[in-house]
Amino acid sequence: MTSETTTLVLGGTGKTGRRVTRLLAERGAEVRPVSRGSEPRFDWADEKTWEPVLDGAGAVYVTFYPDLVVPWAAPTVRAFCARAVARGVRRIVLLSGRGEEAAAVSEQVVRESGAEWTVLRASWFFQNFSEDFLLGPVLDGEIALPAGSVTEPFVDAGDVAEVAVAALTTDALVGRTVELTSRRLLTFADVAAEISSVTGRDVRYRPVSAGEFVRLVTASGVPADEAAMLAGLFARVLDGRNSSVTDDVARVLGRPARDFADYARAEAEAWAR
Repeated sequence: MTSETTTLVLGGTGKTGRRVTRLLAERGAEVRPVSRGSEPRFDWADEKTWEPVLDGAGAVYVTFYPDLVVPWAAPTVRAFCARAVARGVRRIVLLSGRGEEAAAVSEQVVRESGAEWTVLRASWFFQNFSEDFLLGPVLDGEIALPAGSVTEPFVDAGDVAEVAVAALTTDALVGRTVELTSRRLLTFADVAAEISSVTGRDVRYRPVSAGEFVRLVTASGVPADEAAMLAGLFARVLDGRNSSVTDDVARVLGRPARDFADYARAEAEAWAR
């Protein structure tokens, strides 16, 4: 892709989207981050908002809300990709979830779109504990999830964003599906212990049932349908299927993936409040 091409970033205020936007802007690239609060506005549920954001775009970073596992994700992504290619988009980079079978349908949609494509399958983000629904539980001292003692190769959203930028701006990842993890496996109890170590606070992990998880997160303000979707997703992917690491981050970026310990040290001050 050339520097004259505008890169459209869907979910431009999200954990990876805003980082992709910043990295592209630092390179001097033309970048258009959009969301439901941007101008022009973008909303997956409102097709009238698609055409304005596609104007002049040659590449698109696709993140889907609420998640690619919802039944309407694949047909919506298919309709958007068809519109994008018709408007001149030549490259589509899709953020997907590692181990999510339902997301594979949308992945195939992107592969068949007619554009150059890359699929990024990411593990759980480190930043779920500092920028998302698990920040409150960390500050309260208890992370309650229906995850048992499963191990996960949590990954840094910044690493995902750097790989996404490589996919958007070079030809190295065209036609590839990459799986993005950190370098080691951690249980959620391990995560709580590492956060406790850097903050000096007692943060614990408590395994709960899916039903209790839904009750807890809805009580904290998460919409009931989103809470149910999360519980269903956790039941499927937090079963050990992702208990392995890859070296895809290092292969793409030429450096090791960021470690959770480094992330935890960087977030310690925010968690200490």
